[in-house]
Amino acid sequence: MQACALPPLSELYSEHRPRALAIARRIVGDTADAEDVVQDVFARLARRSPGYGGRAAWSTWLHRVMVNSSINWLRARKRRDRLSHEAQEPLSPEALAVGAEMERHFGEALEDINEQQRQVLYLREVRGLSYPEIARMLRIPEGTVKSTLHRARQRTLTLMEERGQQP
Repeated sequence: MQACALPPLSELYSEHRPRALAIARRIVGDTADAEDVVQDVFARLARRSPGYGGRAAWSTWLHRVMVNSSINWLRARKRRDRLSHEAQEPLSPEALAVGAEMERHFGEALEDINEQQRQVLYLREVRGLSYPEIARMLRIPEGTVKSTLHRARQRTLTLMEERGQQP
């Protein structure tokens, strides 16, 4: 299928910017950051053909682009935040060994819980995502994320204790 041509960017921007901004603001949580995401998306549209195939309405296609771009922006922000908060002093060899062993025990316990619990626990504890981010990513209600996370933590701790591992 051949990609359809974009309408003039000025039309696309004036017609869809308010909705695009609302989508980005809902996902990234800040108006200024949302504006950055919107500007980035429209700048990319101006630079190259985005591959719109005409299978959906422009608004539907742009909605998906905005959601994906906003999520990618959040991921990049988390990476930047992690890099800026790295430990100042190197850990002792003992601390590194204890941490590696705890990580191994946690990984083993994680393998023995159900898939949804594993996903939620991993996204929250390892990737550091918020409840709303996890809910959006897994397409489940935020309340389900919270209850699943609670059950996953309890089950993981129980498994580690049953194996004689200190959590």
